[in-house]
Amino acid sequence: MPEGDSLRRVAERVRVLEGAVVTVEAPHPRAAALGIAERLDGRRLERVEAVGKNLVLTFEGGLVLRSHLRMRGRWRVGADGERLPGTPWLVLRGGGLQAAQWNGPALELGARRALERLGPDIMDDSPDLGSALCNFRASDQAREIGEALLDQGLVAGIGNMWRAEVLFAARTSPWHRLSDLSDEELHGVLAEAARLMRAGAARLVYRRAGRPCLRCGGQVRPRPQGDAARVAYWCPGCQR
Repeated sequence: MPEGDSLRRVAERVRVLEGAVVTVEAPHPRAAALGIAERLDGRRLERVEAVGKNLVLTFEGGLVLRSHLRMRGRWRVGADGERLPGTPWLVLRGGGLQAAQWNGPALELGARRALERLGPDIMDDSPDLGSALCNFRASDQAREIGEALLDQGLVAGIGNMWRAEVLFAARTSPWHRLSDLSDEELHGVLAEAARLMRAGAARLVYRRAGRPCLRCGGQVRPRPQGDAARVAYWCPGCQR
């Protein structure tokens, strides 16, 4: 699933259509049934931004489109008229360019209320880590830190890959309960997330199950975590 850093790159690509009056099509039947294309067609695309794991497009008249890519969704930008493989969910054309989105199970108009439920965006230039820390402390303190980091209502933008890399960098086990961590330690984890995700650091632990830890030589382990059973990767030798 694309995470906050990936969505920033998607927004940068789609942003080339900002200011253009766009024609909008919904070739996929499921997208066509939403009636989105008819409401956006012929409007000016005023702003493209990434908010957590969401791509948010604002059109003239205040219409806001939210796109969440889930596991398989993607956007591609190219010249208008470029052949589009398969059946895109949505195609925006304007200014000699086109932006197409495939596998889009989450397309929603008027999505500001959903965005307001998100925690501070970890990819902001100056992320509000203080507010994120307050969110974590207001949450159930019996929750494990590895699960809590994926809760977009606490802090937005962190997904499974960065959850693993951030906790590895912070030398923190994903199985610690929030109550096990001091405010300083929890703030340090969040600060590490902001730093690593903006730097685009290399993967050191994610999907390295059974391989030697690159820091201590121990064995990296995988285990499902939380109700969603997302696999956590960690080294028991140096993440304590």
